[in-house]
Amino acid sequence: MRLAIISSHPIQYNAPFFKELGLQEGLTLKVFYTWSQSSGKVYDPGFNMIREWDIPLLDGYDFEFVKNIAFKPGSDHFWGIVDPSLIKKIKEWKPDHILVYGWAFYSHLRAIKYFYKKVPLLFRGDSTILDETSGLKNFLKRSLLTWIYSSVDTCLYVGKNNFDYYKRYKVSEDRLEYLPHVVDNDRFRRPATTDEDTGIATVKKKLEGKKVFLFVGKFEKKKAPLSLAEAFIHLGEANAALLFVGQGELEKSLKEYCAGIAGIHFLPFQNQKAITGIYQLADVLVLPSAYNETWGLVVNEAMATGLAIIVSDKVGAAPDLVENGINGYVFNSGDPDGLIDKMKLICAQDLQQMKDASLRKIEQFSIKKNAITLLNILRKA
Repeated sequence: MRLAIISSHPIQYNAPFFKELGLQEGLTLKVFYTWSQSSGKVYDPGFNMIREWDIPLLDGYDFEFVKNIAFKPGSDHFWGIVDPSLIKKIKEWKPDHILVYGWAFYSHLRAIKYFYKKVPLLFRGDSTILDETSGLKNFLKRSLLTWIYSSVDTCLYVGKNNFDYYKRYKVSEDRLEYLPHVVDNDRFRRPATTDEDTGIATVKKKLEGKKVFLFVGKFEKKKAPLSLAEAFIHLGEANAALLFVGQGELEKSLKEYCAGIAGIHFLPFQNQKAITGIYQLADVLVLPSAYNETWGLVVNEAMATGLAIIVSDKVGAAPDLVENGINGYVFNSGDPDGLIDKMKLICAQDLQQMKDASLRKIEQFSIKKNAITLLNILRKA
């Protein structure tokens, strides 16, 4: 079988999966990257920095960067990916199946509509209806998405919230197949592999002997880092610490709010070689997102490292990865007392059982298992 994958750009979460797919017997794979400018360094508006991942993202599988002629290239808006040659290149490659990652780019949507009923189409996304509202805007959105998904043969849902989303937009269950979000679990169990001095050693000494809560990601409103800082301050646990790792638009205000507070520490954005060491400094990952957190792959990463988890109910991964009282807790977004209560519960117990539970559970979410699952889905299609 020949599988063409349409994806905007190389991503640290997808590359190991593509590599594993390339190892599957009976499958020939080629990835068509549609944001050609992403072959080098790119500007990440969320982190407000030029970013280039420090692990190989193009090894072990066949790929091509298709020329993107967008006036303002990028993966943050519909007209940021315009590839006039994409359809021609895919036709010439003659795939038996096409897997499209995301529809919200001109070239991706055009490819979906062109290849429907010509080549079996699979779609990969992780949207949810956790933040859905009523009114005319939502009615128009529902009509648009129903139209888009009517041209896809199979939607690969990542979890319960994503399943509910597809059902809302009239995708029948016989067109839904489960393929969860995964990370390279093995990599997060290995020691960090960078020699860069990013301040980690200094912070590590300050965290020794503490129960460490960790936030990793962009300092932006939707992820609610300020609510976590407020909860930690109200927690008032002398034997606890909070480590923020990342940067973004809220960085200045967050640091000003936390200035002089004992037990709160900051580290800047950490690249992939260093991030494993960051997780290994902590005991509990906290993701208190307020909205638009379709999954939260940091939860996978933290569980693969053996951390307990606290997330809000607005985190898409919550019902799939977090079992209350087993490997962590889920609190209601917008309930600051709820977050404080979960942090108190964590501080009052020996966390080893929760950590072990995270490790056991995340074994079900592996790259190798996903590759085998997708191969079986293609055989049925």
